[in-house]
Amino acid sequence: MRDRPIRVIVADDQAAVRDGLVTILAHEPGIEVVGAAADGATALDLARRLDPDVVLMDLRMPGTDGITATRALSALDPAPAVLVLTTYADDESIAGALTAGAAGYLTKSAGRAQIVSALTATADGHRTFAPEIASAMVRGLTHRTALERLAAAHSLTVQETRVLQLLTERRTNRAIAEALHVSVATVKTHVNNLFGKLRVSGRAEAAALVERVREEGL
Repeated sequence: MRDRPIRVIVADDQAAVRDGLVTILAHEPGIEVVGAAADGATALDLARRLDPDVVLMDLRMPGTDGITATRALSALDPAPAVLVLTTYADDESIAGALTAGAAGYLTKSAGRAQIVSALTATADGHRTFAPEIASAMVRGLTHRTALERLAAAHSLTVQETRVLQLLTERRTNRAIAEALHVSVATVKTHVNNLFGKLRVSGRAEAAALVERVREEGL
């Protein structure tokens, strides 16, 4: 049994969502909302002053976003646990939040009971994920494994493997260049090289090959 309520900061840039969460949690025994923030910078400032147990964190916010704020919160001593509550369930958002130090991840489709249960588990040191997030994490793992197997079998370089991953995400050459901080011409060279090594004629065939290898590995 806890000797005090779970101290929570709510961070969400949408006032209606933020106020709604504060109202819901304020009526939960064992939970005390000690602060609310409309952006990551404010959440970080409140955390430094109010010593929360958990920060309930949105990801897409103006200024300092949730991932940047989570990384900064994780560096505090003592560091509050961060439970993400967001609309986004794409692989990039999930990986970014977990790499930054988030202890759990829910989507905004979560109901009151699920949010309260996740807050309690997070405060007690457990990691908690919505079912759809756990499924996405498994898919991401098997996808990365497929890329690694293809890279080893066809002698792809590290950069060619990264390009292949971004191709399977339907990124354009320009978007890949921006993600890897290289020129579009360099990306085109990598694309041509990996197509030759994989013996495929284009992006669709390369993506289909990755998916086939992924399914074979399940």
